[in-house]
Parts: sequence; structure tokens; C-alpha cells
Amino acid sequence: MTVNMSKGQAISLQKADGATLTAVRMGLGWQSAPRRGLFGSRTKEVDLDASAVLFADKQPVDVVFFRHLTSDDGSVRHTGDNLVGGAGQGGDDESILVDLQRVPVHIDQIVFTVNSFTGQTFAEVANAFCRLVDETNGQEMARYTLTGGGQYTAQIMAKVHRAGSGWQMTAIGTPANGRTFQDLMPSIVPHL
Repeated sequence: MTVNMSKGQAISLQKADGATLTAVRMGLGWQSAPRRGLFGSRTKEVDLDASAVLFADKQPVDVVFFRHLTSDDGSVRHTGDNLVGGAGQGGDDESILVDLQRVPVHIDQIVFTVNSFTGQTFAEVANAFCRLVDETNGQEMARYTLTGGGQYTAQIMAKVHRAGSGWQMTAIGTPANGRTFQDLMPSIVPHL
């Protein structure tokens, strides 16, 4: 059963049977929003990029994004860059896989961001979402929908963080501006 998350909501990353999750996938999907123009409705391709920033004691120590597809320790892996989107409410356009058992002990938070590399605002994006999937069985556990469009080019989506002996996911949903994860660092820090 999927939990539709709201901004700031946290969920425990435990399976329905009480077992601990071992691998999760953060999926991102979107479509270009149709625009009305002189010659009718048209869409313009939007290149959204998913990134995962790994933190140890509030300090960034690694990042996974379209130019660095695997974390240095191998526990986090990006499946590849999608330049146009299109999945919308269906499957994922970009995915980041996290092997929770392999994440080094000193990594305590992984923050997921989305940015418009080509600079379009979220007003030009439709049906955008991020979702957390149990990678061992493909079951969607949580979904966070980007609503409301807006004149910003990025979103601090969610974080997966250690909680006792397990992990939790918190939906952040904070708009920001920037074309790359580096541009977003000042917006990420308040959520650590």
C-alpha cells in the first residue's frame, strides 16, 4: 500500500511484515506541461535531473547525479539521465537506487533533489512526482507529488535518514532555484 506523503511528513522504512528494508529506489517522473500559444497547445521538452547528496554529520561527502552515476562506496547508483521526461503518472523517468545495507555507517542522511537543468520553471512541468519503491519486490511504499507548478527551477524533494537501527523517509517538498545540485546546497542545509 502506497502512502501519499505531504510536505514534512516522515515514514519509517520498514516492510509491512516488520522486516527492515534493504534496498530502495527513489523514482522521478514528469511530463512537459502543454502551453497555449498562437498556434494552439504545444509542449516544450523539460530536462529534470534527480540527484542524491550523501551527508555525514551535516557535511556533504558524496553526490550521485547524471555526471557521477555511482557513489564512491557503491551503495547509491543513478540509472541514467533522461533529457525529456514523459512518464508522468506512470513509471519513472530517472531512478536512484540505494542499497541501505551498503551505505557506510558514517553516512546519516541522503537528500534527494530535482532540478531543471535547462532552466525551465516548474510551471512548465506537469504530473511530476518522486516515489520510494522497495527494490526487492517492486512495491511502491511512498509517493510525493509536486503540486502547484511555480516560478522555481528546483525542488528539495525528500531525505532518507537513519533513525535508531533503521531508516526513515521525510518528504521535504521545498522549492528552490538552481540548475545543479551545487546550486541547491544553501537550500538543502536547513533540512539536515
